[in-house]
Amino acid sequence: MFSIDTYDPLNVPKAVGDEIWIVDGPVIGFQYLGMKLPFPTRMTIIRLASGKLFVHSPIRLTAELKARVDALGEVACLIAPNTIHYAGVPEWQAAYPTAQSFCAPGVVRRAKSVGMTASFDAELADSVEREWAGEIEQVMVRGGYLSEAVFYHPKSSTLILTDLIENFEAHKIKSPIWRWLVRIFGSMDPDGCAPRDMRMTFAGHKESLRKAVNQMIDWAPERVIIAHGRWYDHNGTAELKRAFRWAMR
Repeated sequence: MFSIDTYDPLNVPKAVGDEIWIVDGPVIGFQYLGMKLPFPTRMTIIRLASGKLFVHSPIRLTAELKARVDALGEVACLIAPNTIHYAGVPEWQAAYPTAQSFCAPGVVRRAKSVGMTASFDAELADSVEREWAGEIEQVMVRGGYLSEAVFYHPKSSTLILTDLIENFEAHKIKSPIWRWLVRIFGSMDPDGCAPRDMRMTFAGHKESLRKAVNQMIDWAPERVIIAHGRWYDHNGTAELKRAFRWAMR
């Protein structure tokens, strides 16, 4: 597998804003065209008014990470936000059996296709779940191969994406081949976007995609968290307009 530097320290909640944290995790290998490509991982935690935790795209759970998460509150909601980000959920379900699990459309089918059994309490849609109603907004971005649930936390003015924007930093990529591929895919900082191959999944869904992107922009987030690469700690709305210009043409 090609190598890439991580966003240290790992497995440590890092405050992003009021009642919201990111946790950077280890590199995972993603199989693509016979290659195993390295992706740094990142999850997001939001503490709700009840003190319970909303955990978005759970990363690998270690004993140290569990202790740090438990210090923040009770894990109540586990989110598999798209049809690529779900593999970490079962481990968290085992550790937190009373937590409710939510997934994007297609996750269960996708997991089954790779020989993995996945069970969820509800499938995400455009309507907000009662567990976080009034505290987190959401919109579903539907495509062919990939559908992704997008969340907005008004209290911290933070939008949470997964793969709809990827923003790899060249200096962190050790392999010239992987660096070249990232540039070809169109996911290199400072102009990170959805990878070109992923954009194709929305070819037959452009109108609904534009509607979802307009909703994200209307929320006017100051911050945009993404799962892979450098996230945006300011000028979030401007970064959305830049990164989704391919979808708004």
